[in-house]
Amino acid sequence: MMGKNNAKWVFIALLLLWTIYALWPTYRYNTLTKKDKARMEQQGKLNSIQHRAIRLGLDLKGGMHLTLEVDFPYLVEQLAKNKDTEFETILNEIRKELNVSTEDFLTILERKFTEHSAPLNRYWGQRGESDRKILSYLDKEGKKAINRSMQILTNRIDQFGVSEPSISKMGSRRILVELPGIEKPEQARELIKSTALLEFKLLKDPDVFSNTIKKIDNRMARNMGVSSAVPEDTTKKKKAEKPKESKDKVVSVSELFGEEDVVSKDTSIARSDTSILVDEQIFKKNPFLALLRSARGGAREVSVPVENIAAVNRILARDDIKSLIPPDAEFLWSSEAYKIGDKQYRELFLIKKDAELTGKYLTDAKVNIGQGVQNAGRPVVSFTLNRRGGRIIGRVSKANINRRLSIVLDNKVVSAPTIQGQLGMSSQITGIPTMEEAKMIAIVLRAGALPTPVKITQETTVGPTLGRDSIKKGAWSALLGFALVIIFMLFYYKMSGLIANTALILNLLILAAVLAQFRFTLTLPGMAGIVLTIGMAVDANVLVFERIREELKVGKTVRAAIDAGYSRAFRTIFDANLTTLMTAIVLYQFGTGPIKGFAVTLSIGIVVSMFTALFVTRVIFNTLTAHRTLKKLSI
Repeated sequence: MMGKNNAKWVFIALLLLWTIYALWPTYRYNTLTKKDKARMEQQGKLNSIQHRAIRLGLDLKGGMHLTLEVDFPYLVEQLAKNKDTEFETILNEIRKELNVSTEDFLTILERKFTEHSAPLNRYWGQRGESDRKILSYLDKEGKKAINRSMQILTNRIDQFGVSEPSISKMGSRRILVELPGIEKPEQARELIKSTALLEFKLLKDPDVFSNTIKKIDNRMARNMGVSSAVPEDTTKKKKAEKPKESKDKVVSVSELFGEEDVVSKDTSIARSDTSILVDEQIFKKNPFLALLRSARGGAREVSVPVENIAAVNRILARDDIKSLIPPDAEFLWSSEAYKIGDKQYRELFLIKKDAELTGKYLTDAKVNIGQGVQNAGRPVVSFTLNRRGGRIIGRVSKANINRRLSIVLDNKVVSAPTIQGQLGMSSQITGIPTMEEAKMIAIVLRAGALPTPVKITQETTVGPTLGRDSIKKGAWSALLGFALVIIFMLFYYKMSGLIANTALILNLLILAAVLAQFRFTLTLPGMAGIVLTIGMAVDANVLVFERIREELKVGKTVRAAIDAGYSRAFRTIFDANLTTLMTAIVLYQFGTGPIKGFAVTLSIGIVVSMFTALFVTRVIFNTLTAHRTLKKLSI
């Protein structure tokens, strides 16, 4: 008997040693001063301690919580082998329905194509393939896109320097990202949602650009009920001729689109951009050209005052205007605005839709300081292509000498140099305004492009101050509950209460050690779970002690009463804890974020409390009754 009891004491002692080992980094990290942390970080020792300390959730540490939605319509559009007008119509209907429906994306897609009597194999897969096979193919591609997106986001966040990020799948097309302790939320947001799609695209010939602009101007003039004058070509001037200066005048948006049209159809312009800057010399007869400028005075640049960008976007988005744009081309804006005097402009380019080369051939990207005349002292991102990418860019550049090749990042033109000769495997992205932005671009290029764009559907930012307050209040609640339980057990069960309190302290230590050792996250609801565990831990002892009291009242010896008390209470305690544990497991399986934190601490607390309340206290009672026969038990 004593041999078994000694073995149990050895087991408890080893468990206590492991508990101290697991909790030491947490104690060490939380007792370090800011100065010590800074010193250890420079020595590279802080991360190992921080990594082994109890991990705090966003609600305790502060940080960002983002829900991202993968753009599945974009993905299936890219996978389609044919893209006719009907396809575009159906896809637009799917996009609209996704915003209001809870149905799965592929269910909506199948229903919409059925309603239009459009066979799926017209757009995906092989001719004659069944809808089921094509839907299975799209489903696989969707899952691959989600997994690939998660991998790329992990790489980006790792390079950004966020410690202990959490990236998990949520549903069929959402990704949950948690960034504890993030200090620059705006940069993190840009880093995550940036698709980082790098493309090399040729600009359309200046004549095509000029003719397209003229057609749009003529259509706008007809819509306004005026006859368009033959405009002076602002996009194609002789080099020696100085561009004619515009006489800018601020007019209401309603003068361009009409009062009723503005109010009813374009709420964004009506509410935020109520005025535009036009060249009053030509506005009456050339309304679209009046929005543009040759601000840089070059032969091929067309710039737009930033005040007019919303209006130009609206014009270019109209169906009657879209039909005037060459089907193989699209208008794109420059990524950076430039300033002349007190006015800001962005360039507008007409670019071929099909990319000559994409960033998938990129092998490295790093930030440098520009050495050229135009970029001296400014940040540039130098990148290197693999051999295949080098061969492609070499072939394209050789065949298009003196044409302009744009470098497009996420549908924004970052530069559009003229090809002077055959290009090689290395090149640069210029025109980046700040070093911070250059670093972000280099990170996203190295991590790779997302297979499909993602959009942030939900964002929560918790400040570190709020997190510290939560920790203080949570810790205070736990300590208060703990103290009340300790006092009650001592007052009501005397020496037996002291044994139960010893088990309770061991319970909390083991629970915290499990959180630290197995990298579980402690959240604010998790602290609520710990407070609940304190009550549940002594509940088991209360049941045992009451049984022992009953056995003592019927005249049993202390040893016999203890044996009977534990034996009779075990089944009740086990059943009650088992049902609670099952509930906690369900919460963990189907809950998210803080709910999971509550489920984790509750589950661990239940298991540990059964161990301490039934095993540890029993070992103590066995030790007390092993060497002498107790006549009376303090209970």
